[in-house]
Amino acid sequence: MAWLVILLFCLGQIGAQFPDISARNKPELQERLLKLFVKVRQEEFFDTLLVYGEDCVFHLISKLLNVSTVLVSSGSTSYDWNFSSLTLILSCDPEAEKEVTNRTLMKLQRNRRLIYLQGNIQPESVCNSYSQKEQFNVAMVGPDFDTSKYIYACRYFPDPKIEQVHLSDMKPIYIEHFRNMHGAPIKTITDLLAPRSMLYIDEKSGETKLKGYVSNLINNFVEKVNATMKFELLEKNISIRNILKKVQADQIDIGTTLETCIHETPLDTASYPLLLTTYCLMVQVPAKLPYNMVYAMIVDRLVLVIIFVMFCMLSMLLVYSENMSWRAWKLSNILLNDITMRGLLGQSHPFPLNASKSLRIIFVILCFASIMMTTMYDAYLQSYFTDPPFGPHIHSFKDFGKFNQKIAISTIEVIALTNTNNTPFREIPKDDLRIFEDWRVYIQLRDSFNLNYSYLVTGDRWSSFAEQQKAFKEPLFYIAKDLCFSRLLFLSIPLRRHLPYRHLFEEHMMRQHEFGLVNYWKSHSFFDMVKLGLVPLEDLSQPKAYDDSLLMEDISSILKLYLAAISLSTICFLIEIGADKWRRWRELRN
Repeated sequence: MAWLVILLFCLGQIGAQFPDISARNKPELQERLLKLFVKVRQEEFFDTLLVYGEDCVFHLISKLLNVSTVLVSSGSTSYDWNFSSLTLILSCDPEAEKEVTNRTLMKLQRNRRLIYLQGNIQPESVCNSYSQKEQFNVAMVGPDFDTSKYIYACRYFPDPKIEQVHLSDMKPIYIEHFRNMHGAPIKTITDLLAPRSMLYIDEKSGETKLKGYVSNLINNFVEKVNATMKFELLEKNISIRNILKKVQADQIDIGTTLETCIHETPLDTASYPLLLTTYCLMVQVPAKLPYNMVYAMIVDRLVLVIIFVMFCMLSMLLVYSENMSWRAWKLSNILLNDITMRGLLGQSHPFPLNASKSLRIIFVILCFASIMMTTMYDAYLQSYFTDPPFGPHIHSFKDFGKFNQKIAISTIEVIALTNTNNTPFREIPKDDLRIFEDWRVYIQLRDSFNLNYSYLVTGDRWSSFAEQQKAFKEPLFYIAKDLCFSRLLFLSIPLRRHLPYRHLFEEHMMRQHEFGLVNYWKSHSFFDMVKLGLVPLEDLSQPKAYDDSLLMEDISSILKLYLAAISLSTICFLIEIGADKWRRWRELRN
């Protein structure tokens, strides 16, 4: 009898280690499991089976299905999951799944799991165990599934419970739990960086709420999934990077801010890009040229060359038409031709009495050229006196020293640009940078249009600055498209690494974009800031008083040029008289 007991005990141990032996003896269990897989596949298609743990009943069933199967007996993979995301996860022991690879955990977090319960394991403990790992699509079957036909499905909202679903029921086994969170809290921290996120008090309810194109996006999501927002404010003198650190530490669910790729944000804690923008310099608009520089501005070198060539050609034609011989061509007759010079300047000049037809045509051409030239320069002169052009613009990062301008930048941005080895940033001399330790001081200077510095700005923030400057008589800053640190900047919302409703949030984010709500909120950002009292609706450009008339210093340069020309003419006249007298004196002497 003792040997018989030992033999039965050994057979029991073998049966426990190879449960498929008992499964082969239960064809009804196999049939029920096959029907279960068909039902699960009809609810949501899967093309891969991932089986964790030692050999169990699912190993035998997987052979009967025409589906790719991956067996992980150790309970964990040592590589990132690169197979299809349409995967059904199977296990005969709740503790058999011991996945530790971070990327694999993220990719398989939402996948459906089917657990075969053995022994005295209770469904409640299994649901609790998986919920602690934030894996919620869990269903279970017991050893009596062949007779009971009941599947135990985990449900979490509004209260955690176990729902029994019969194999023949039309009820779904797996549901999307987070489409209705029944008031569960979503934790967030806001940076209160306008116009992304702005704090205000609702007049009707008296509650403190958030507004802005990022806050509105999150508010709409909270309302969509029937949750409640539990938000905190970023403390003063705390870096904005602290929000990302709390997201990475799983202390908050969603950060009400935008994170850029220049900060080397891990993709695990970043949403699908919300915005695609630029990252350039906001440079002060150059001062307008003084009136005494207008005379030089209207004279272009190329135009001067064309006028000189035309002057020489008309002089040559006049000299040849008068004498009908090329022998009269002299350098003095061509370069100092009195008729051509006065004709091009629109002044009166002598006209031969018996002029030939060719000479008359030349005078017509001269008259037409004078009208075109004087009209053009008169139009330029009057336009520039009415609204003088701006001075030279900065076209490279090395020019800031020449223009005696500084670039204001926060320490956060310096670290980010340095870590990413940004090429344009390395071109800026250190003496041209003004680094602010407190990023709030830097933001305050930029938002107040402080003219002592140029500032870094993203394209989405510049749109509100441009809208604000429409109320100015003269713009103070412009976006320098030649001075960009990145022309393809992705802005994402920080999300907790294993956020179970990440897919719902990203789907919501893309739908908001699809309906144009994000662009609508951005276009109204400036008006929202004015309504909340964050931006004054006034002209900050401090325009100068308009001068009714020109001053002597405005025409000083042209008067000096006129005086120099009169002096040169007088000297030439005196030389001509002296040369004539010298020639006569020599003739009398001889």
